[in-house]
Amino acid sequence: MDDAQRKQAEDVLVDRALGQVEEKFIAASGPGGQNVNKVATAVQLRLDVFALRLQPQVFNRLKSLAGSKMTASGEIVLTARSHRTQEMNRVEARERLANLLREAQRSPKKRAKSRVNRLGKAKRLKSKKARGAVKATRGKVSRGDW
Repeated sequence: MDDAQRKQAEDVLVDRALGQVEEKFIAASGPGGQNVNKVATAVQLRLDVFALRLQPQVFNRLKSLAGSKMTASGEIVLTARSHRTQEMNRVEARERLANLLREAQRSPKKRAKSRVNRLGKAKRLKSKKARGAVKATRGKVSRGDW
């Protein structure tokens, strides 16, 4: 799958997820004076991951990426409260959810094993022998050695 197709597939999933998300505005905590006390500016997003019908490997990556943000019932709960307005917090929470879903769709690159050449192997074994010889000479000092 080339880059354009992958990006399009990611966007389809993100759009589908954002269509199923439940938003709830709650009172934010922290500084903000009178505004924070009277206006519910913080937003809480809830997304049922099972309703997305993700592939098992994508679901597992999403589960590990979400961590404590995912409940036992399979809901991702994100809260955004860093801005003064509902709209800015809503945009931030939706963007964080979209990034989480995009990251879960990317499969990790396979790690290529490194190969040590013959000289590198010989050098490593020589240094191990030298280190072993140093350690072998250690021991208790007897009274006669003073």
